Amino acid sequence: MAAGGRSPALRVRELSVSFARSHGGQRGAVVPVQAVRDLTFDVAPGEVLGLIGESGSGKSTVGLAALGLHDMARTTVTGSIQVGGTEIVGAPEKRLCAVRGARAAMVFQDALAALSPFHSVGAQLAEAYRLHHPGTPRAEARRRATDMLERVAIPAARARDYPHQFSGGMRQRVMIAMALINSPQLLIADEPTTALDARVQRQVLRLLDELRQEHGTAVLLVTHDVGVVAEMADRMLVLRGGREVEQGSAQGLLGAAAKPYTRALIGAAPTLHTVPGTRLPTVDDPDPVPRSGHEAPPARAGARPAAAAATVSPIAEVRGLWVEFAARGSRLPGLRRAPVQAVRDVSLAIAPGETLGLVGESGSGKSTTARVLAGLQRPTSGSVHFDGRDISAAARHTRLRRELSREVQLVFQDPYASLNPRRTVEQIVTTPLLAHTNQRAAERRERAAWLLERVGLKTEHLARYPHEFSGGQRQRIGIARALAPAPRLLIADEPVSALDVSVQAQVLNLLMDLRDEFGLSLLFVSHDLAVVRHFCDRIAVLHGGEVVETGTRDAVFDHPSHDYTRELLAATL
Repeated sequence: MAAGGRSPALRVRELSVSFARSHGGQRGAVVPVQAVRDLTFDVAPGEVLGLIGESGSGKSTVGLAALGLHDMARTTVTGSIQVGGTEIVGAPEKRLCAVRGARAAMVFQDALAALSPFHSVGAQLAEAYRLHHPGTPRAEARRRATDMLERVAIPAARARDYPHQFSGGMRQRVMIAMALINSPQLLIADEPTTALDARVQRQVLRLLDELRQEHGTAVLLVTHDVGVVAEMADRMLVLRGGREVEQGSAQGLLGAAAKPYTRALIGAAPTLHTVPGTRLPTVDDPDPVPRSGHEAPPARAGARPAAAAATVSPIAEVRGLWVEFAARGSRLPGLRRAPVQAVRDVSLAIAPGETLGLVGESGSGKSTTARVLAGLQRPTSGSVHFDGRDISAAARHTRLRRELSREVQLVFQDPYASLNPRRTVEQIVTTPLLAHTNQRAAERRERAAWLLERVGLKTEHLARYPHEFSGGQRQRIGIARALAPAPRLLIADEPVSALDVSVQAQVLNLLMDLRDEFGLSLLFVSHDLAVVRHFCDRIAVLHGGEVVETGTRDAVFDHPSHDYTRELLAATL
């Protein structure tokens, strides 16, 4: 029984989950992979349990199993899972459908894949409400949908828009609104704030807290963000390799964890008080040798030394950049909506060897600016230069874009949408080498294997496909692909937002090493101010498509000059 004599909203006993995976060496052979092993825990009504661990630890597997969402033809689930007293393991689909959405709901990690591209977000929310409230008038369902969108800080007018018209963070907020629209008794939130900036993250956490207080909703919070657990969770359960490491009160474990693994996870997360530029501790290396982020290791042949920003011309620059998108609206004269101004008169410069952090809320124009610099988005007006060459037309001219891609590579925000599901990891990572080098297959494979090891994966992963990896592991593959042709400028669009804190530390340490070793320049787009402060030399703050503040790391974080910057810093967990 839960506290106060009430039955648990979620009761898990001796849960084990294994997946069937084809063995590459034998035709038709199937090898079971154990994802979760003998896991037992409860979540009481009104309680928040934080489920934390590295990528591949089994966190998301537990959440999916709780709603019976695994492909049972390839998955074996044993033990017991009860949602509000209803047994989930082995339940028929009809019973599961009655539970999903109404009594229990899930916020998925991959918002783009979970939302229908063919229907407006308002229509999808309204349908989710009417499905569990038969007979509800359509107008009432639409009002409920717009109310929920506004509660997650999305204007009601955006209900008519489609998922592809939203930024990654805004799509995640839509997913949260959909999960909450029926006021479920249990909410399973799989990385619910991963793609959100600090201010909206606080809004969402406040909303989740209001829901559990108003309705006694239990929350299973799957996250790699230690700050979110500290802010939101009552208890914490730490997983490693599908097994429990320890569980207890969140404040107790965060303050004095019994297990070294838990302490290493907590210590790997940078904060606003972490010494900038130092190597972060990881699970494998809990006490790294301290060094400045610009203390270069011995350079190998071909290394490019970093240059001082004040003495050289920028390697990349945008001047007076404007980007407008046509808005959806009526085709009738006089009823057409004005274009959306995503970027407004932005001017930025990146020096050789420098890391510029681009900070702002979802929809502020960060990713649009990054795509313009990468030659993937056509600017409406203004100029774009790389190494002194005007590349403003790269998005329209294939040859110029191809030439630019040798020197400029982009790490995308969404590791699910950016990897070709029909290609092996080796094919994905070596694609830039095929386009830009004359290396033989053995040489390409050798470089791909080296890159995988540098981003925390293994050589044997080369033969696997993206669906066999967790979200964090997929992002590491994307980073390896971007580094393959040895670019001079790396544009990283939220490169660690999908990673658990330990792997985030590995990747940030790796990027610092590569930046120092090769004089690599970076445009680092992120909503995580603690990561930006730790990693970047200079900061540019975007708000409503405009640059409201630029300066050195110390100037922006220690002496912010704009109210918006101060608000972001105050909201950081």
